[in-house]
Amino acid sequence: MAYVYYPKGVCSRKMTVEVENGVVTNVEIEGGCNGNIQALCRLVTGMTVEDAVSKIAGIRCGFKKTSCPDQLSVALRQASEEQ
Repeated sequence: MAYVYYPKGVCSRKMTVEVENGVVTNVEIEGGCNGNIQALCRLVTGMTVEDAVSKIAGIRCGFKKTSCPDQLSVALRQASEEQ
């Protein structure tokens, strides 16, 4: 099931994540730094939600209190809880 999240405080506008049995099966992010977003999506796909969140939660972008990876960790947690 696809879960849609609208990130706050970052350049990306929309995150669509799919989680099956605790594993990230697909991530699509609209907006943000294209190369970094592609890398982020590829890196977390296939990981457990727990592992992905532990690696990307709390990352900051410059002086912002959050980042696209940090916002993705929020989306993954919420998608996992909805399952």
